[in-house]
Formats: sequence, structure tokens, C-alpha cells
Amino acid sequence: MVSTVTLRHSLVTGASLFILAGLAPAVAQEGTVETDTPAAEETSTADDSNMRLQSIQVTAQRREESINSVGMNIQAFGEDTLSDLRVNSVDDLQSVVPSFSVSQSYQGVPTYTLRGIGFNTINLSATSTVGTYVDEVAYPYPIMNSGPVFDIERVEVLKGPQGTLFGRNTTAGLINVVTNKPSEEFEGFSALDVGNYETINYEGMINVPFGDMVQGRLAARYETSDKGWQESISRGEDRGKIDKLGYRAALAFQPTSDLNIDMSVNGWINKSDTIGGQGFAFTPATDPANGNTFNVPGLADFLANNQPNSAEDADWAPRSAREADIGVGQGVDGPLEEDSTFIGYKLGVDYQFGDNMRIVSLTGYNDLQREANLDWSGVPYQILIQDVDGEITSLSQEIRLEGSTDRVDWLVGAYYGKDEITDSNRTLLRDNSNSNQVSTVAAGLAAAPVPTVAALLGVDPSLLPPAQIAQIEALVAGVNIDPETGQPYSLPEILNSFQTYEDIGEFETETASIFANANWQLTDEFELITGIRYTEDSQDYVGCSRDVNGSMQPNVNIFNRVFYSLTYGVAPPAALEENQCNTYNETENRFGNVTSDLTEDNISWRVVGNYTPTDDLLLFASVSRGFKSASTPVNAASKAEQNAPAKQEQLTAYEVGVKAGLLDQTLQANASLFYYDYKDKQVSSFFPDDIYTALARLQNAPEGEAYGLDAEVTWLLTDYLTAVGGLTLLQTEYGSFPTTDFAGNPTNLQGDPFLYSPERTMSLSLLYDDTLTDTLGLRGALSARWQSDSTAGDPDNPLYDIPSYGVVNGSIGVYGIDQNWEVSIWGKNLLDEYYWQQITSNANVILRFAGRPRTFGASLTYRF
Repeated sequence: MVSTVTLRHSLVTGASLFILAGLAPAVAQEGTVETDTPAAEETSTADDSNMRLQSIQVTAQRREESINSVGMNIQAFGEDTLSDLRVNSVDDLQSVVPSFSVSQSYQGVPTYTLRGIGFNTINLSATSTVGTYVDEVAYPYPIMNSGPVFDIERVEVLKGPQGTLFGRNTTAGLINVVTNKPSEEFEGFSALDVGNYETINYEGMINVPFGDMVQGRLAARYETSDKGWQESISRGEDRGKIDKLGYRAALAFQPTSDLNIDMSVNGWINKSDTIGGQGFAFTPATDPANGNTFNVPGLADFLANNQPNSAEDADWAPRSAREADIGVGQGVDGPLEEDSTFIGYKLGVDYQFGDNMRIVSLTGYNDLQREANLDWSGVPYQILIQDVDGEITSLSQEIRLEGSTDRVDWLVGAYYGKDEITDSNRTLLRDNSNSNQVSTVAAGLAAAPVPTVAALLGVDPSLLPPAQIAQIEALVAGVNIDPETGQPYSLPEILNSFQTYEDIGEFETETASIFANANWQLTDEFELITGIRYTEDSQDYVGCSRDVNGSMQPNVNIFNRVFYSLTYGVAPPAALEENQCNTYNETENRFGNVTSDLTEDNISWRVVGNYTPTDDLLLFASVSRGFKSASTPVNAASKAEQNAPAKQEQLTAYEVGVKAGLLDQTLQANASLFYYDYKDKQVSSFFPDDIYTALARLQNAPEGEAYGLDAEVTWLLTDYLTAVGGLTLLQTEYGSFPTTDFAGNPTNLQGDPFLYSPERTMSLSLLYDDTLTDTLGLRGALSARWQSDSTAGDPDNPLYDIPSYGVVNGSIGVYGIDQNWEVSIWGKNLLDEYYWQQITSNANVILRFAGRPRTFGASLTYRF
């Protein structure tokens, strides 16, 4: 690990110095290059005496136009603003988009929520309700956004269903990332960050024109921190080191004045530590206060005496313990870190027919490979450790024809996508109360079958009739046989079983759609926008939970087979073979794969009315409908029902809004009221089980709603100071939703809020830019975000409460008036707020995942 980081430091430093040394003479010969303020910026430059806000240009409707002329709630940020606010990842957008939040699941898969609409899952294979696009190419799985964000022209956050122009899985909205394209100007930059936690970040870009028709651009960002920000409570170890490399190569080609071709390769490599949890309580079923006696010795004392009090507090099992093989229970080798890569290819072809028509083709291919070791025990015991292995290949092709007349801008198009996914993880749970209980009961069945069965049934064994006693003894004797040796399992084999198992899901998904959109300029003041898309989605799935080298065989062959037979009144299913699927199909009375084949179609649509009585005022009203495609979970599945798919969900959105330029265009106020009618929301839930009390599954909630206010104000207070404020007021709740709680009891979630949906969220950013002397400028940024309390689970259980919190970030620096260099200092979470965005349980311990503590550093940037 250390040698790899050192080598990369050397390579990147050497490359940066080589570029700067080699290009300095050319820059000196060409003289100082004047750089214009990007059109995407909301703030004026320091020498802009007109005191007027500039309008950022966006492509929310697949064509470039002013953000203030689009009848949609959009927040957009240009390159300089993103740099000043140090937005280096998709997660960082939370600080400036109050209605957007990110919670990190224990498997490291981000959950995006926008205006309360999200899909809470741990699975790499799951799509989000918030779509992400990079240069118009879909990144349909949130894990694909794990790399750094760099060399960006702008980021647009579109709120509400975007199904007509962008397609599936955008019921909440989408994040549209637009990278800087190759240009006809020779330019470049190199940047260096140093900070606490031994942070060293490098970033660089070079843009080269290769003649009149070809331009190339190469950019990269490498992020490292050699000291982890999490500290083990029980011993002197840290966790949370960062080692990420992002890169992009782009080529633009204009064979004729009407034909543009652009190609790019965008990728990242992530070898960072995986994040540890903060264990703070028992689950009700494993709490010693409720009579549980199967917890690992010492766990109760640890939780009682080591409550987390800061972001740094965390714990995990010692490496020597989890790497050891115990009997047939294989350990998890290697450090707790990622070994993941992503590469995305894009080919765009744009041909102009005269002045009023063009055809656009977009081809994308993404490949993600993930291996990672995770320990989300939250305590220094082997409660739940995972070795994750996943792969996604995603192919997409879009073609559209666009045109315009005096009164209508229109487009029609077609889209096809195909994804192939393997999502697997091997779980180690040697110290988990539940596995301990099952293996102990299995040993009891082998040693004393009648008393053990009677105790589980809650009856006095002396009251059992002789025939039933004989039946129980014969049943246990018949199942307590190792299918490989033909011999009964020994007590040590049984007690050491249920150490490890593997969950795996293999998917093949396809989507095909046709779509059309038109902007009708009915009068000079009134515009009508209509859009429609027909989509057909299909998903083929095969998967299960399965034995690993015999670890599950003793407990499944004895415990599960006995109780399936007694509970369902059937003969025991056939014995579990080594490395066979141990997911039980009750209908067929067998262990094996779970399969599903689901095909669904839908029609997304959107109607918008825009009224522009003056140049500085837009009033709009819209109705739209979008869909999220079906989802199949990859669960630790004892029963086949746990891996059944949830069908597609539907959201119908109603929105009215205003965009007003005020005070001689020094203040821009945008606000909208929205109401969402939610059908068949995909929700992680439970169903009752006679053996395990309750088992996890994915379920459709029939009804739900979300409504509220979204507002943003940008105010040019002086020539040098701009304030940007945001406010989201939100109410979410389920309609009637009969389901099952974690204790196997029937319940109805009617009236409960959605997860991770605070009622109030606010943000404020102050951006300052002024000249100090004829050669020096001063630039600063301060941003703050606050959200009210929310829930990560049962809203009536305070253990799953996420209290309100606020985070403040800032930077200040000096730069050369010629924009060739800048030196700055920066900090994130300046007040060192202890907060958490995710709470979950590992079926034994309830744990939090805390946000990062205060980080700070200095940066140097040189441009040429």
C-alpha cells in the first residue's frame, strides 16, 4: 500500500513538473493569454462594474439555453464556483443543493435522495431514483460515481421526473455533469493540495489543438491521505485512508463545418479504505436485557462502556482474527480497502442539416470492476465482515433528430441500453449472536433431539407421546449425515458451522425506448412544452445464498431441514451439498437458485406551460410522470421469497414556480411548489418466518406522497460579493402500506415519513472576489448547510433517529490578476460537527456511519 502510494506520488509529481517545464517556454513566447469568465458562472468578475448577474447556460432540455428561461427547478454551478466551494465529488453537492442528500450504505454504495425521493439499498446492482449523466451518457448505478470530480464545465441538478428526455430511473431527478471539452486554445494547469491526515492531492490538465480540425484534452486528479480519520476504540489502528485516481482523455474532430465528432475515455481507480461503523446498541432480538444469551463474551460491556462521541470513534475486528481459517470457516484475507476500477467510453456524433436540423448519436460503454473488504461490525468482534466482488458492464445507444421552425423546437429519438451485472459478497459472522444461536441449537438437535425440539416448541418433553418422540429422533438421525462422507456431523463441526456464506446475484437487463419532445411558442409570452417516451424494460435474474466449502452444511442440513419438515409438514428437503445454494424454495421443497424474468413497459410524459410577461420574469406550471425500473435484491436469503423482484415504481409530479430577476438583475429569485403522487415505491421491508421470525425482502408500497417548497436566491450584494441561498421545505408520508416489522409482527406504515427526508434543509454560500493591487486578487468562499432531523428506519424508534446538524466549509486565497496562479487555504466541516447520515444494523449491533471530521489544507494552482 505504502509503496504504491509513493510510486504514484512520484509519477504524478514528475509528470506535472515535466509538463510545466516543457511548456513554460511556449507560454513565455506566446505572452499572457486573456481568459474570459465562463458563461456558466453565476458571479460577476472583480472588474465587472455593471453589477448584473450572469445567467448560467444549461442543457436540461437537451439544448443550450439560459437556466432562467427553463420552466423547471434547476440548480447549476459553473467551473469556478465548483472550484471555490471545493466540490470534488458527487457527494459534495449536498453542501450547495439543500434538497439533495447522500447516505453511504455499509457496503459503500451511495443512496441518493432528492426532495425525499430515494431508494435505500446496499446492492451494487441497484439503480437509483436520481439519475446521473456525464456528458449525456447515463451512469445508471451510483457506485459508478465513486471517483473524483475534476475539470468540469458545470453541474446541473434537475428536480422532478426527467423520464421524457433522459429516460428511466430519474423519478426524483438527475445530476447532469458536463466536462470541459477540447478547445482550439493551447492551455493547461497543475494543482497541488496538502492537508491534515497526510493529504496530498494532485490535479492537472492539458489542452492541445492539433490543427484546425482536431483538438485533444487530458485531465487527471489523484487524491491521497496516508492517515485514516477513523480511530479504533480498542487498539491503536486507524482507518479511512484515501487513494483515488481519476482520469479523462477527450478528442474532438470536425471533418466539416457541419459534422462534429467527440470521443472520450473517463475512468477511476479506487484503493481507499472502506469505512467503519460506530456500534452503539443491540438490536432488540439480540439484547441481553431481552434474555439473549448468545452474544460473544465482552460485547455487552464494550457497548456499555464505549459509546461513540466523535466522528473518529469506530471499531472493527482485528485483522489477525478475521484472516484466520477455523475448521471449514474460511477467513477474509487482506486489508479493509477497495480494489475497484471504472472506465467509461463515449462516442458522440453531431451532424447539422442546414440551419434548422441536426442528428445526434451518443454511444456509451461503461465497465466497473469492484473488489473490497468491509467490516461493518462497529465493534472489535467478527459480527459481520464481507468480501465484496462485483462487475457491471453497461452499453447504451441513443440517436435523436432535432429541428426548429419559427415557433417550434422539436426532437424525436430512440434509446437502447443493456447491462450485465454480477453482484456477490462473502460474509463472515463468527461472533454474530444469530449464527451462534443457530449453530448451538443445531448441536442440541444432534446431541439431544427431543428436549431441543420440545424447548423450541415451548412444550414439556415428558408430555410428548412416544410416537412423536420416535418421529423426532428418526427425523434428526436422518438429516444428521454429511452428504460427502456419509457420517454424522461431530459436535465441533456443528458448533463451528455458520461462519461464512456467499450471496450472489447475476442480472441481465435491457431497456428500449422511443421519445419525442416539442417546445411550442404559442405567443411571444407563452410557451407550451410537451414530451413523451415509451419504454420497455426487462430483467433476468438468477441468484441465491450458498455454502462456502462446507461452512453452512451442518447447520442447514440439521437445523433448517428439521424445522422445514416440522413447520411445513413435509419430508426434509434433499441434503445441502458443498458450495450449493442454501436458499429454500418452500413451494418446491428444495434448496437452489432463485430465478426471475420480469418485463414491464411504461409511458413517461411531461407538459409544461411557461409564461414570460417580461424579460426578467418566468412563471411556469408542469405535470410530469416518471418511472423507476424493477429491482431485485441480493439478500442473505434463507427463503426464495427474499430475492423476489419489486415491480417498477411510478411518480406523478405537479409543480408551479417562478423565476424572477430583481433589483436591476442583481438578484435572482427562483421558487417552486411541488406535489408528488407516488405509486409502488420500492421499499426494503420484512415478511414473517416461522423459523427466523422475520426475513428481509423488497416490497412495493402502494401509495405515498411528497410535497413542499424549493427556493433559491442569488444576490450580487456588491461588485465583489455574491450570496447564494437555498431552502427546501418537505413533507413525505406513506399511504396505507400493510407490511411486517423486524420482529415479524404485522404493521402498517401509513403516515410514516420516507427515510432520509428532513422537513427543513437550508444552505448559504458567500462568494467573494476582489482586487488587492494591480497584480493581485483576493478570492474567498464560505458555505453552510443545515438540515433538520430525519429517520433511517422506524420513526418511532429513537435508535434510528438522525438528529439535525449543520456543516460549514470555506476557502480563501490570493491569485495573480492574469489568472496564472493561485494560493489558497481551505477547510471542510470547519466547526468539527459530529453528525451521521446513515444508521443500520448487522442483525446484532445497531451502528452509525459518521460524516468526516474537520479537514483543512492549502492549495497551489498554476495555469498556462
